Amino acid sequence: MKLPDLLELNPYELNYLNKKNILNSILFDLTRFHYNNCKEYRQILNAIEFNVKIECEYKTLPYLPVRLFKNLELKSIKFDDIIKTMTSSGTSGQTVSKIFLDKETAGNQTKVLTSIVSSFIGKKRMPMLIIDSETTIRNRNLFSARGAGIIGFSLFGSKKCFALDEKMNLNIDLVENFIKDNKNEKILIFGFTYMVWQHLYKELIKNNLKLNLENSILIHGGGWKKLNHENISNNIFKEKLLEQAGIINIHDYYGMVEQTGSIFFECENGFLHSSIYSDIIIRRGFDFSEAFIGEKGIIQVLSILPKSYPGHSILTEDEGMVIGIDDCKCGRMGKYFKIFGRLTNAEIRGCSDTYENKQ
Repeated sequence: MKLPDLLELNPYELNYLNKKNILNSILFDLTRFHYNNCKEYRQILNAIEFNVKIECEYKTLPYLPVRLFKNLELKSIKFDDIIKTMTSSGTSGQTVSKIFLDKETAGNQTKVLTSIVSSFIGKKRMPMLIIDSETTIRNRNLFSARGAGIIGFSLFGSKKCFALDEKMNLNIDLVENFIKDNKNEKILIFGFTYMVWQHLYKELIKNNLKLNLENSILIHGGGWKKLNHENISNNIFKEKLLEQAGIINIHDYYGMVEQTGSIFFECENGFLHSSIYSDIIIRRGFDFSEAFIGEKGIIQVLSILPKSYPGHSILTEDEGMVIGIDDCKCGRMGKYFKIFGRLTNAEIRGCSDTYENKQ
């Protein structure tokens, strides 16, 4: 089964065994493709003596440390085929990842993101309130992680309103008018976690204001580092936004610029889910063996989308735990899990870290 066939399915309808059989074939083919088309990737696999002629399960495929994308410009396509370069966020002077996309990979990212998100919020486009500044998306050919997120989720928006001005100040009059103009419609709110907390919630508190966004859906992701330092958990985040803005329907997601499109979306029970396009493996830090269900470890992410660069199997710098497989009360199949944040001493990297470190 190939990607076009998978796009005909609900992203969470296959049980883990059926999904695993499909991913085994696709991810091995990707490994062999990148071995043949990316010099640096081939050198890495040769160095560890991995034989691309012998098929294997994807849990035994080589994985690249996510930080490697900061040090090498990895691509499996010709320079002339690059249509877009994605960059991770980083603090001033910090090296960023560069992800090179061709038309096929960029198109598949869009299709899969649409499939995953629409399975949660429906296919109808909604008025969209973006908790960011329009300046973030000015350069369409060189996207930061934040800009890429805004553009990606804008697929689900009709009328769009950027809540922040160029100086990152909340334009409360603009926001209130937008809510008033769309009072009879469901509103989609999108923003990175830290941006929503810092520039929506805290500004409302500061100015003793409340909003009526009861009929809305908030999608947010990334930027948990500073909130964790403030002891703001996911539950507290939701409680405070309900109190101050009336937002009931809130979904976190886990994703990274190195695997744009195949995000892990939060269900109604507060768990992140792997779709039929991706999977996660939790690995023990002392020997990188696969951890048991309920055991903390380092998150490895796998995706069938990266064809223009060898990013289909990546070891992150995040810590997580698989909670279960095929038995979440929300009814979605596959693995579901929780994230506990960045590993101790791991390099700061995140969708909103660039901005938050200027505060």
